[in-house]
Amino acid sequence: MAASKFEKYAVRKPVYEVGVGVKNRQSPRMTYISQKQCGAPYYITLGWVYGIPKPNPCVREHVHDYDEILLFYGSDTKNPQVLGGEIEFYIGGQPITFNTTTSMCIPKGTPHGPVTWKKFQYPHMQMSFILGTGDPAKAYGKDITEGNKKPMIKEKDFDYEQYVIRSPMREAGPGQKGRQSPTMTYMSRTQIGVANTYIEWGWIYDVVSPNLPKMVHDEKDEIVLHIGGDYNNPEDLGADLEFDLGNEQLIFNTSFGMWIPKGVMHGPLVWHKFRHPHIEMAIMLGAGTVMEGWAGSFFGPDGKRMQVGQRPPAKPPKKK
Repeated sequence: MAASKFEKYAVRKPVYEVGVGVKNRQSPRMTYISQKQCGAPYYITLGWVYGIPKPNPCVREHVHDYDEILLFYGSDTKNPQVLGGEIEFYIGGQPITFNTTTSMCIPKGTPHGPVTWKKFQYPHMQMSFILGTGDPAKAYGKDITEGNKKPMIKEKDFDYEQYVIRSPMREAGPGQKGRQSPTMTYMSRTQIGVANTYIEWGWIYDVVSPNLPKMVHDEKDEIVLHIGGDYNNPEDLGADLEFDLGNEQLIFNTSFGMWIPKGVMHGPLVWHKFRHPHIEMAIMLGAGTVMEGWAGSFFGPDGKRMQVGQRPPAKPPKKK
């Protein structure tokens, strides 16, 4: 059997290498995208929070040489915008408090932290996405806290709420059964002016119908995450999923990350079995809007490209 050409882009099992020594949270967290795992110049970690972390705060004020995107989402599939806790997060010395599913875009050089949990109701996810490097030694920034007593000081006349999204747009992924439809857009240039990454995601509730079609992005790289919703068994996807990449059929039943370089055909996505809800997340690099990311990317059963929002016909057209 010939060796796989495209398996190298898929991460079927996370590594556990960052965020050690914290109680009531996955510690270390799950790394699903990195240079050593799939060759990507990006670094993505995820971890379930099971209670008030100890120590609290478990992240102090620090700064990165790279842009960072942060996402905190809840585990209640029926109320996906409810976080399940209350968090105080400092950006540039300004306190940001939230209790809903929330994302943030932190430009490089912007001090952020500490992160303090004020309340906890039920498990929720914390995700960190570093753009520009897949090396954890470079991804995680410099601690600028002088001991534990330095007060957070806002030095710039700027409202850092502009870097925060507390409620999603609903503009992508319409017209499918078995999933949130439309999905939730939690990062775009429309929402945050400095963002140049488009992130849309949603819960999968059952076998998805119709299948997601084949697609290719001519100018943009994409990252796809499929993360199980069972916080007691986070590596279990909760489904048997076929995700074709290039000309190869890849089958997954565990949570996975995938880096898809521009020009690589991918799809269709076919759910064969469903056991419990899970997250499907699409991240388009270098795209600020849904049109920049997906316009002209999809193929119908007739082999022709479709536009964003256009659904493939239920059956291939009859030959004349």
